[in-house]
Amino acid sequence: MNNKEIAEKILELIGGTKNVQSVTHCATRLRISTNDKDKIDMKGVEAIDKVKGSFFNSGQYQVILGTGLVNKVYDEFVRLIDKPSNQVMDSSNEDQKMTFQKAIRIFGDVFVPIIPVLVATGLFMGLRGLLTQEAVLGLIGLTPEAIPQQFLMFTQILTDTAFAFLPALVAWSTFRIFGGTPVLGIVLGLMLVSSVIPNAYEVGQQTAEPLIFFGFIKVVGYQGSVLPAFVTGILGSKIEIFLRKKIPDSLDLILTPFLTLLIGLILALFIIGPIFHEVELGVLHAVEFLLNLPFGIGGLIYGSFGQLLGIFGIHHILNFLEISMLGQDGWNYLNPIGTCGNIAQAGAVLAVAIKSTSPKMKQIAFPSAFSAALGITEPAVFGVTLRLVKPFLMAMIGGGVGGFLASIFNLRATGMALTGIPGTLLYLNEQLPLYILVNIVAFAVSFGLTWTFGYKKEQEL
Repeated sequence: MNNKEIAEKILELIGGTKNVQSVTHCATRLRISTNDKDKIDMKGVEAIDKVKGSFFNSGQYQVILGTGLVNKVYDEFVRLIDKPSNQVMDSSNEDQKMTFQKAIRIFGDVFVPIIPVLVATGLFMGLRGLLTQEAVLGLIGLTPEAIPQQFLMFTQILTDTAFAFLPALVAWSTFRIFGGTPVLGIVLGLMLVSSVIPNAYEVGQQTAEPLIFFGFIKVVGYQGSVLPAFVTGILGSKIEIFLRKKIPDSLDLILTPFLTLLIGLILALFIIGPIFHEVELGVLHAVEFLLNLPFGIGGLIYGSFGQLLGIFGIHHILNFLEISMLGQDGWNYLNPIGTCGNIAQAGAVLAVAIKSTSPKMKQIAFPSAFSAALGITEPAVFGVTLRLVKPFLMAMIGGGVGGFLASIFNLRATGMALTGIPGTLLYLNEQLPLYILVNIVAFAVSFGLTWTFGYKKEQEL
């Protein structure tokens, strides 16, 4: 059977066009929302050539086709039902209720096409940080000053590009998922990291100041941010869909993109952005307070919940706190606690990777676990643990236990920006055994809890 015949047969066996609410796909599966699931002939669908199985999840009927094939069958399926492509949810369907599980699924769907880039970039960043450290270079008789600037610039392109423009990737994928025009999402996302706007990391380090509009609105860039770009993408796509319904066809090409980008940027810079900037300042003061709590309580809390900061895109502000610590007494007390959270993510994802029977799950989870061990957790979080929810909770517990021990042992780094395995280079003193110990504990707790309670073999991406 060719791709069109497969799509036609699937459509026939699920009850025809009238039974289809919406359709989308992930890396391996065709995801169909239907009006009446009783009309679906599951055995018939699973008997179709090249179909590897099917099941229901979160209100969707999901047909497993495999990488590559699913994209081609999806394209043929969309033509048959004559519905907007890449539509996850039909907002006109009043009976469709948004639950926490569905919200997490949609959030995860946004990151499916981004994960390979994040994995590759994470590995580049971890290896670059490891190989450019003075201790490592000293093994071959070199110093950091001996590395050619051209080589450093080349590696910086590899390590910085994806994360610098992450909001553009997120906005593009969000527009695609919510039925907007993806290229508008890319442009809107690029506007959020324009060089005209002060860089978020530089503002976090207090080497740059936010732009002040109307005397009180503080505007900064979204470099490395996730949730603000996601919210902007949702609003932007909804605005575009609304405008296309209202604007006459003769003016659609001119007015719809113009108004979508204009309104989307205004909302992002003057409403969403300032709100998150104030949240960042609140997080900074809260973390400072936590680090001063006795009996390791602060390490327990930050080790557990600090992993949420990357999801919300408000982790930049902690750069300032680390710089302040290093400037005061030459020690960074935040790094060892945060490292435990990263290593805990690696433990949870590795448990999923080993326990899973899904080839696609293993394909994503194994490299994501290694990336997290090098200090880059985005692929692990957005590709595996957050999508499955329970492994993320297990990682929070593991990170909390490790952070508690790091605080009790009064661990402190000699620098910043390195965590996980490369972060070992910040503890090349009497602290090294303790640094290794707390991370082994965080990893083991997270791995053990995920293996025992946090993941079932039948779960798939």
